[in-house]
Amino acid sequence: MRVALLAVLAAAWLAGCAAGGPEAAGARAGVYVVRPGDTLYGIASRLGIDYRDLARWNRLGDGSLIHPGQRLRLDPAPEGAAAPAPRSPQVGAPDTPPPAAGWLWPASGPVLAGFGASTRTASGILIGGQPGQAVVASADGEVVYAGSGLTGYGLLVIVRHNPGWLSAYGHNADLLVREGERVRAGQPIGHMGAGAGHDAVLHFEIRRNGAPVDPLRLLPARGGAGRPASGDE
Repeated sequence: MRVALLAVLAAAWLAGCAAGGPEAAGARAGVYVVRPGDTLYGIASRLGIDYRDLARWNRLGDGSLIHPGQRLRLDPAPEGAAAPAPRSPQVGAPDTPPPAAGWLWPASGPVLAGFGASTRTASGILIGGQPGQAVVASADGEVVYAGSGLTGYGLLVIVRHNPGWLSAYGHNADLLVREGERVRAGQPIGHMGAGAGHDAVLHFEIRRNGAPVDPLRLLPARGGAGRPASGDE
């Protein structure tokens, strides 16, 4: 009888610990803070939320570009109320125009794989070059993330250009900027490193309200260098 009672008490204690874990605590608070290695699908699965709802509530587009320290709301805004703006580069008004000065190429090498050509470029393009080659900001903005906590991007920089537009620069060998720093178009922000099966490559994205758009539709034309290299898609 004593053994059975202890087993019941132990089970109740474990259940209480599970209910009071970090995920459950975040759910009660209505906010989850992204941790290194998190994915939107993994977060949603642990919390029993549909990942598509989580992306919609936080205006994340496809949800592939989240970063450590980002705060995600775990429920929809009350009906008739505007959704709060968590400290996140993805939040923006649908009609926010792109940067007034336009976009610059972030690196001078050839496009190795175009937008949507493979799973590696489902949300951006791959630009080739030489190891250590400079990577520059595509437009003026603020660095909202600089680090390696987002799976699949290596050393990553995310620049917010205005409330609706951001750009992302992955697979850097090193970083020259910090979070919160203002950068100008053409300013070096890192150096090209290895990734995606290449010795030197830049994964480059442009996003509008969290949704990836084809950078080649926005970057200035530059002849053959602006097209994917044959056989590398």
